[in-house]
Amino acid sequence: MMASQLGSMLTKLGNLSTSDHASVVSINLFVALLCGCIVIGHLLEENRWVNESITALLIGVCTGVVILLTSGGRSSRLLVFSEDLFFIYLLPPIIFNAGFQVKKKQFFRNFITIMLFGAIGTLISCSIITSGRCYHLCVMQFFSKLGIGSFDMGDYLAIGAIFSATDSVCTLQVLNQDETPLLYSLVFGEGVVNDAASVVLFNAIQSFDLTHINLRIAFQFIGNFFYLFFASTMLGVVTGLLSAYIIKTLYFGRPSGSIDWTGICCFPWFLLTQMRILMHSTDREVALMILMAYLSYILAELFYLSGILTVFFCGIVMSHYTWHNVTESSRITTKHAFATLSFVAEIFIFLYVGMDALDIEKWRFVSSTPGTSVAVSSILLGLVLVGRAAFVFPLSFLSNLVKKNPTEKISLRQQVIIWWAGLMRGAVSVALAYNQFTRLGHTQLRTNAIMITSTITVVLFSTVVFGLMTQPLIRFMLPHSKHTTSMVFSDSATPKSFAVPLLDSTHDSDADMGHGFPRPSSLRMLLATPSRSVHHYWRKFDDAFMRPMFGGRGFVPFVPGSPTEMSASQLQ
Repeated sequence: MMASQLGSMLTKLGNLSTSDHASVVSINLFVALLCGCIVIGHLLEENRWVNESITALLIGVCTGVVILLTSGGRSSRLLVFSEDLFFIYLLPPIIFNAGFQVKKKQFFRNFITIMLFGAIGTLISCSIITSGRCYHLCVMQFFSKLGIGSFDMGDYLAIGAIFSATDSVCTLQVLNQDETPLLYSLVFGEGVVNDAASVVLFNAIQSFDLTHINLRIAFQFIGNFFYLFFASTMLGVVTGLLSAYIIKTLYFGRPSGSIDWTGICCFPWFLLTQMRILMHSTDREVALMILMAYLSYILAELFYLSGILTVFFCGIVMSHYTWHNVTESSRITTKHAFATLSFVAEIFIFLYVGMDALDIEKWRFVSSTPGTSVAVSSILLGLVLVGRAAFVFPLSFLSNLVKKNPTEKISLRQQVIIWWAGLMRGAVSVALAYNQFTRLGHTQLRTNAIMITSTITVVLFSTVVFGLMTQPLIRFMLPHSKHTTSMVFSDSATPKSFAVPLLDSTHDSDADMGHGFPRPSSLRMLLATPSRSVHHYWRKFDDAFMRPMFGGRGFVPFVPGSPTEMSASQLQ
């Protein structure tokens, strides 16, 4: 009896060991593929036709084909898709780095337009994709005619939210924010706000009973959407300010006592001691910034808010205040650490999406009727085109009515590029589709399998085909973009702007502070130049109240003997 129990235990341990070894092999292959994506993406960087995202997607598809052939048609992927892996670990560094590296002046100068495109535009696109009542493009009627199964109202609204999430990576890698600052700011800002709005909208749809929708429920739904939007933004701002206050108050880089650097040659061990203190302070500062950034996302998830919006605005606040409160080495480290984490996470996502595109489990359900999956994908892609145009051009027209300065208006060519930039769908759409139509990455329902395969088809087609056409389209629409001058001054307070001296301790220039613009003498002038006036008064409020409390450039205490203090003394 004991011998049989021991034998069964050894068998289980052997199976567990085999399973662990298989996981190790899969992880090794996946890491090797990530390295290959980075190398090939670097080699293809010069022509700017195929970026790292498209490269990772294509390598993922090719790898999926190889695995499918070697496994005898049983599997095409190395890892099973996990929503927690995507939303909890991979998405936060991407969104945070977007906020941390953004040029804040241009972003907030176009804040109203960005919010119109990102929030209102997402609602319009979702409604068009869901119902398509205009021109009788009703999704429900199409799906019922194709005979793919029955969906309730919640499923149709979820489909609208899934395909409202854009991915403008390809366009952003072609545009240059110094040559076309207005266009880059709009595409970049709308992309981030759109992702947040799509996830908020998707979560709101799941939290409401939409089987018997009426006017009261519709108003509650819209009110809940804007509540989540505002609350998520405020949570990100508060978390960012808290991190700035903690680091400014503690100031890890400040040595415990004054240092006599004149006799340092006679005391080499003293130098090593002080350098060790500064190294430890860098470790603490970098660790605290990373953990506080991640904490903002987790807090949003804890309170059922939008983690994407929270971590994005936390990144903006931390780049404006916290980043200037740390030591020089910590600034360099955090700047590259956040960018590297975002880069690797993005490549990871596209590589997996490419591999999952050939998941045999889901394609087996549609193998008998491949035309149905193609038809559904074509319908969804057509509705994406229509839904995108339904808000880009009307909202651009409304935005141009408010702006009096011709250089700040969105031209028709720029509107076409903004429309094109939002046609590509990415990992957010895939993750939301898995959330709605699978359980732990698997499904046994034909209807759900068709929706997953259709989503992946739309993502692959839009990313590869539209992505490859982005470069010639922008060259055609903006032939003289290289000769245009920047509309705004370089944002030297942004971590991304390392072209200027890294540790410039001087205050902002007059133009930077808003003194280069005429102050409004009447309400009419204030409405005529709202962004410049608001920016001017915000900088005055920031310098008078915010920076003295939360730190920032110009309010950071110097480390005695540091390069910052030496450069400041030389300037005097």
